[in-house]
Amino acid sequence: LSKKLILKKMKGQDQIAFQNRALDSFRDHEKSALHKASLLAWAIFRNSKVLVDVEQQLNVVHGNEIRDRREYLRRIIGVTTFLGKQGLPFRGHDETESQNQGNFVKCFSLLTEFDPFLQSYKAPSKTSYLSPASQNEVIRCCSEQVTFRIVSEMKRSGMYAIMADEARDKYKEQLAVCVRYVVPVTGLVTEHFLGFSELKCFDEESITESLQSCLRVHGLDDLLCVSQTYAGASVMSRSSRGVQAKFQKYHPEAIYIHCYAHELNMVLYYSCKAIKEASDFFSTLESVYAVFSASLINHKRFNDVQAQLGLKQRELVQLSDTHWSCQVNSVNALISNFPAVIHCLADIESSAASGLLGRLCKLPTVYCLFMFQSLLSTTEAFHKLLQKENLDLAKAIDVKKAVCSTLQDMRTNEKAKELYEKARVLFVNNGIDIKETALQRKKQKRVDDFIVAAAGGASEDISTPDYLKTKLFYPCLDRMLSELDQRFSSIKAELDLNTLANHYKIELNPDEIPIAKNYVTLKHENDKKLNMTDVYQLLDPFCFPTLKKVVQVALTLPANSCSCERSFGVLRRLHTWLRSTMGQDRLQHLAVLSIEKTALKSVPVDAIIDRFANMRKRRYELTLPGKI
Repeated sequence: LSKKLILKKMKGQDQIAFQNRALDSFRDHEKSALHKASLLAWAIFRNSKVLVDVEQQLNVVHGNEIRDRREYLRRIIGVTTFLGKQGLPFRGHDETESQNQGNFVKCFSLLTEFDPFLQSYKAPSKTSYLSPASQNEVIRCCSEQVTFRIVSEMKRSGMYAIMADEARDKYKEQLAVCVRYVVPVTGLVTEHFLGFSELKCFDEESITESLQSCLRVHGLDDLLCVSQTYAGASVMSRSSRGVQAKFQKYHPEAIYIHCYAHELNMVLYYSCKAIKEASDFFSTLESVYAVFSASLINHKRFNDVQAQLGLKQRELVQLSDTHWSCQVNSVNALISNFPAVIHCLADIESSAASGLLGRLCKLPTVYCLFMFQSLLSTTEAFHKLLQKENLDLAKAIDVKKAVCSTLQDMRTNEKAKELYEKARVLFVNNGIDIKETALQRKKQKRVDDFIVAAAGGASEDISTPDYLKTKLFYPCLDRMLSELDQRFSSIKAELDLNTLANHYKIELNPDEIPIAKNYVTLKHENDKKLNMTDVYQLLDPFCFPTLKKVVQVALTLPANSCSCERSFGVLRRLHTWLRSTMGQDRLQHLAVLSIEKTALKSVPVDAIIDRFANMRKRRYELTLPGKI
């Protein structure tokens, strides 16, 4: 019976008579449809002795039912967020009868075994919220609530920077879009993932439209975009008709910044490949790795020799074609395993192993080992810094200057001699005679079988420190310094406060600058050098409104697009061949849950339930009376 019908009957009939009839109905029609109605009427009448308002009693019962449903949904959301953050699949082969019902159903069943509420609560059979359709709706609500929180913070911040990168997974081309902004309350710089967009065509128009579509969906197309940062592919970076030029038509203030992490990778690539001896050295390094990784027999022999020589067991490291800053790991691995590698190559009966052994036993090869260990170790810390989310351009340029100064200080005869001594000691310790391969013969020109001319000169001694210094060390070092200066100099001028204010149309009050300097000096504690984040947090928005806004712009400018690269790592874990039928929407929402774990943790569960309740008309109410 409905609530209104019960009230009507209780008002029109004697309460005692209604009580007796309710008890008789309960006994005679226990299995009928009137059972629940009679029981409810009896409970209301009994409680009305304490609370006279019957309508209030009905509201209490109705509210308790809604609270139970919300508690039930709270458990479902908990399982959903757990699987989403871990990047685990939800579905099973058959969620009704199969032994493999999937992680979602199994996790919920496990939770039921230990949760008294789930053991006592019986959800309606058609409203259990465990179906695939309900799973998708809950996943979507969690993702949208996380994105809503991020977008709300961006709008309060008033400005943002956009970062994008593309990659192909197993099935389609995806464009990852991330944003960077200053959190208004804390003043800290943060970067967040907005979503993936499927690219039908990899051209300037398609990529630009995907970026604009992503901003329109979240209501950000009118918000100030201070910069755009990409990895530097020609389709993105062309100044006349690339994505950066087309995006600036919609956002004129958005300056283009080439990702500094990719810039450093290009610096090391061209520095290591420019010199022929250096290029041959890395080819030898890759060949040595291939010998011991492609054959299980050779790998087992390598481990046995390590044990016999008393070396710490350490694997050789493969070179990376796209992350040259990581090549120092390959160099260090070969130096520590050099005796084992020499012994194994000498035991392997093959022409390839003999050729590699001959190349490794040459002095220039060993000299390159220690030379690149020194050079790449200098840039390794810079590479790690350039991947940090809260890095600003000013700090990146300062560290670049420090790296250049360090490399410049290495350009001495003493450093070259030190590298030579390390190579010579390694030769002596492994019983290799430097003099046997010291002379480099000049090549002779031939036409068919006849020698027509010599390439000139006598044999050149390649074992001297001067030869290695002038032919290897100085050229590689000079090329690295040149590349660093050339590739990291494009944004220097734009870090000036007046230049930033003019570009972004901020009317900077010049009177604020000297006052702010004195104010920051007074707040300076323990002679600690302040960075831009510290200065931004110290500046009061009422005293320094324009200066604080300019500093906020400088903090918002990103130095890298590594957040997009990290999102592709999540994409590869989510879109596996076992989950190849996953749609783009579900992939997008699961990616948000997996990438934005911290943001998801701070989202109230009640907000997710309210969004789920208002998504469409539900069979049962999930929103408490009086709550929007």
